[in-house]
Amino acid sequence: MPKMKTNRAGAKRFKLTATGKVKRWKAGHRHILTSKDRKRKNRLQEADTVNQADAAHLKRLLPYG
Repeated sequence: MPKMKTNRAGAKRFKLTATGKVKRWKAGHRHILTSKDRKRKNRLQEADTVNQADAAHLKRLLPYG
């Protein structure tokens, strides 16, 4: 059986953690930052995990983690 191809768009946006969860970055921290308070910007910097309902689909995009 041939090797599976990694979806390149998914590989740029998501990573798998050691426990198998899918890690993502939060939206809203690229521009128009002057109107957002510091607390909100700090929260947007942190990574988050993908909802469990979507994780199975995203794991298929990243067959080799």
